[in-house]
Amino acid sequence: MTDAVPGALPAAALDGGGAMPLLGFGTWQMTGATCYDAVRTALDAGYRHLDTATMYRNEAEVGRALRDSGIDRDEVFVTTKLPPREAGRAERTLSASLDALGLDAVDLWLVHWPPGGAGEGLWERFVAAREAGRARAIGVSNYSLDQVDRLTRATGVTPQVNQVSWAPARYDAAVESGHRERSVVLEGYSPFKNTDLGDPVLREVAGAHGVTPAQVVLRWHVEHGVVVIPKSATPERIRANREIGSFSLTGDEVARIDGLARG
Repeated sequence: MTDAVPGALPAAALDGGGAMPLLGFGTWQMTGATCYDAVRTALDAGYRHLDTATMYRNEAEVGRALRDSGIDRDEVFVTTKLPPREAGRAERTLSASLDALGLDAVDLWLVHWPPGGAGEGLWERFVAAREAGRARAIGVSNYSLDQVDRLTRATGVTPQVNQVSWAPARYDAAVESGHRERSVVLEGYSPFKNTDLGDPVLREVAGAHGVTPAQVVLRWHVEHGVVVIPKSATPERIRANREIGSFSLTGDEVARIDGLARG
């Protein structure tokens, strides 16, 4: 995985091989032309990581935007997710996702939510999909560490990624370290939903770097090595969210932002 655009950002190493860009582009609640245009804008701005899901009903638009961008397929990390209601039709659902995306394989396939319990039987089918080369990496979303451990105990295979709601106000050092100890990449969604972008700490740190509070929040994820997938349909915001490679946060600034979870 390479990034030929200015302000390249690091990637998280996946257990077992491969890497996942720390900054991705989320597509939740975007469909049709809105989704297509947003993804094209994101790719033009330098994003090389796209996040979609079966339930988003926009995989076709994401795939078409990727093809039309002219960017080599292997340069873009593509994630999709299986809804728990399709647990009994996992293989068929993945085939439908691949057809809609126009891909032979996704870079990451996630269980969108635990399908009642940890879903050990479903996880076995995810492992089989990776072994068949239809998903280069596999993981889960909205799982607790206990549920992750249940999958490992049942199959001997640990999810490579766990995507959860994450933001400064939701920071939990134990959750972060627990994922690291298990070699599970922690990926956060909805970075702004639970964030007060007017918070004095974020505004002060932003002012010190000449950036916006939203950019500080995204950079905070990167400093922690947590993948983040902001979503926007506004071209200016899409580009601004991508432009976080030109500054870094100090250890003290990261600690102050961490403290917002206790504020």
